[in-house]
Amino acid sequence: MMPFSEIVREALNSQAAAKQRTILALIGIVIGIGSVIALVTVGQMVQLTSLQQFQQMGTNIVTVQKGWGDKQGGGGGAKAQSQQNMSWADAKDLARNVQGLEVVAPYTSTWGQPLFADHPLDMPVLGVTSAFADINKLKLRKGRFVSNLDGYAFFGVLGAAAADKLAKLGIADPVGQTVFFKKRGFKIIGVLERAAEGGMRPYEINPGMMIPVHTSFLFKKARNVNEIMARLAPQAERHGVIAAVKRFFEQRHQGMLIQVRSAEQLIAEMAKQSQLFTLLLGAIGSISLLVGGIGVMNVMLVAVTERRKEIGIRRALGAEQIDIQAQFLVESVILCLAGGLIGIALGVGTAYVLSKINSWIFFVSGWGLALGVGVSSAIGVFFGYFPARQASRLNPILALRDE
Repeated sequence: MMPFSEIVREALNSQAAAKQRTILALIGIVIGIGSVIALVTVGQMVQLTSLQQFQQMGTNIVTVQKGWGDKQGGGGGAKAQSQQNMSWADAKDLARNVQGLEVVAPYTSTWGQPLFADHPLDMPVLGVTSAFADINKLKLRKGRFVSNLDGYAFFGVLGAAAADKLAKLGIADPVGQTVFFKKRGFKIIGVLERAAEGGMRPYEINPGMMIPVHTSFLFKKARNVNEIMARLAPQAERHGVIAAVKRFFEQRHQGMLIQVRSAEQLIAEMAKQSQLFTLLLGAIGSISLLVGGIGVMNVMLVAVTERRKEIGIRRALGAEQIDIQAQFLVESVILCLAGGLIGIALGVGTAYVLSKINSWIFFVSGWGLALGVGVSSAIGVFFGYFPARQASRLNPILALRDE
């Protein structure tokens, strides 16, 4: 049998001599490997970015909402719904009666159309306490946040996106300006930096206006809150605190379903969903890879047909069947490996661009790169075996007679 280095050299010479055929074979593998790397990397970046959003707030946060389904927090019908709601008094007593809750921040949420100089702003309005900024780690761009001493004052703090709306109206500094909501004027006392979205943080923060929670009750029939956010004490046991919160509401509002969710619980659920998402993206990319592999096999079969005379001459000069088979197999692997390396660069570049556009955390998984190289080599062997076997079994006499 020919030395392996000689087989590789012959394979490279053959590829160089048929540039057009080589490029056509490369395209399919490049697209296939590039798609798999890009899709899998995007899935992992989305997962990592979401995880970081949870970690920024801390994993010791729980939220308490009125449940809308069964007692496990699942879906349910109208019968499962209760007419009772969580109240401001519930939130105050929750903090006093449940051990392990360090900070409690109930809030109300209303979607409305505040007006500024007769321009509708179309933004959510949140009734909050000072603890709301603490738990959500909100940073001020200017002014101050809502204080518990504000009572029923008509003050407002704008989220970053809400401030941008005023900026488009020519108000670069909204602090001191008045925004009207439900026919009452709210003096803007602060503007927030843009808060990272996702995780346990309410999505209404950036586009909304935050007002004192007691002031928000003036526009409601009852002093009810939409959600209670709470931070666990450092030594608190999560499952025990969650059970205590549920017991508190069972004793206080018999029949009312309560949903208590923790950051750790949401992270675990998100990890499962992300794994499924990554597998789905990988499966979609694998279809491209399969098509690319079939393309390589077709190109190699054409090469065998075009090089029948060359094969016949080599066999006549003493080359064995295994030498012919090895050469075509090595040619297929080299093609796929080269396509795989280019595809990896294409996939990583695509993932980088998408991460910049969507503000995701960019990273390249070593496992993904190894997978790209390994899969491209395996494709070369799998789809190159049949053409190589066909070439090795050519009758040298019949091959030499071909014109």
